[in-house]
Amino acid sequence: MTRQLLFDNIRRRKSFLCVGLDSDIRKLPKHLLENEDDPVFAFNRAIIDATADVCVAYKPNLAFYECNGLAGWKSYERTIQYLHNHYPTHFVIADAKRGDIGNTSQMYARSFFEEQDVDAVTVAPYMGEDSVTPFLGYAGKWVVMLALTSNKGSLDFQLLEDKDGERLFEKVLRTSLGWGNEHNTMYVVGATRGSLFADVRRIVPRHFLLVPGVGAQGGSLEEVCRYGMNDACGLLVNSSRGIIFADSTEHFADVAREKAAELQKQMENLLRERGLL
Repeated sequence: MTRQLLFDNIRRRKSFLCVGLDSDIRKLPKHLLENEDDPVFAFNRAIIDATADVCVAYKPNLAFYECNGLAGWKSYERTIQYLHNHYPTHFVIADAKRGDIGNTSQMYARSFFEEQDVDAVTVAPYMGEDSVTPFLGYAGKWVVMLALTSNKGSLDFQLLEDKDGERLFEKVLRTSLGWGNEHNTMYVVGATRGSLFADVRRIVPRHFLLVPGVGAQGGSLEEVCRYGMNDACGLLVNSSRGIIFADSTEHFADVAREKAAELQKQMENLLRERGLL
């Protein structure tokens, strides 16, 4: 998917919402566990059908599938295929956080972009250029590099300064600009980082940012947009638990839609305020 098409979809749906499919089998509604052969896929299908018109992207987190072995991988593959077959204009991000030496990264890239045909994959860039560039050799595909995450442990390294006062996340952003461009590279920036979005934007003003942490993690959508939105929106804001696990009854999909629609309405207003609709 091209950058322009992604922006067109944002304007069409008046939303830059990404729904995170962190589908923990231990949290699924009881009736799915009792009545479905593949409860994780059944759950994902219901969530997707309920939210597709108010979001532009889905992000299955591989950890929640891989922990279930072969059955979990089957659920993941069925989910990807369902999105391809029924919602082909939605942007699909495999949240895999891969990143290894070049030869291994080539195999990861082949898996996600050739076998699974997802639009993007998250990558940890800390092994350097040769761990990332194999993912950049696919037209229309995206690498989403970790830059400034929202977890507490990010303070251990990402904000450390070198002797010149440059923080590690800033070095990652500046260095990686030589690997890709705004048409094939995005960055993960946690919603809880607030005004640090302005520092990110000084280095990567045109790139899309994937923003987790709105909702259950306490990030402010308004603050993210104040500092992070650009003239092509430039944001994919992810919400996972706050949408998919908002209810555990047989009405879980209806409640998920309500939560997603609430975010979409806020996003529509913010897009209008910036003159993007």
